[in-house]
Amino acid sequence: MKVAVSAEGSGLDSAVDARFGRAANFIVVDTETMEFDCIVNGAVNAAGGAGISAAKTVADSGAKAVLTGNCGPNAERALTAAGIKIYANVSGTVRDAVEAFKNGKLSETDGPTVDSHFGTGA
Repeated sequence: MKVAVSAEGSGLDSAVDARFGRAANFIVVDTETMEFDCIVNGAVNAAGGAGISAAKTVADSGAKAVLTGNCGPNAERALTAAGIKIYANVSGTVRDAVEAFKNGKLSETDGPTVDSHFGTGA
């Protein structure tokens, strides 16, 4: 299964980014092999619509779940519509987050965890 992790850096030892829509990168990891790709988030500096754009990027990657610190309402709706499960309140490294996911230690989120525009500091 592929999962996308919001990340501050570009590898498995990068910190999980607390923001989804404005995360620097998404590390898309195959949970069986731990092989990964880094996708630069083109929405990181968007004036608006960052969460929706980031959700499209993740959906296009083939990921079936997102591991992130927080997820706003627009991103949550877009991810849910794409059939992607959301696991929020995740911290540590990308590697740690994926291991926690694989071991059933993360809980699926049932809605947004922050208000709109959280990632902008507004």
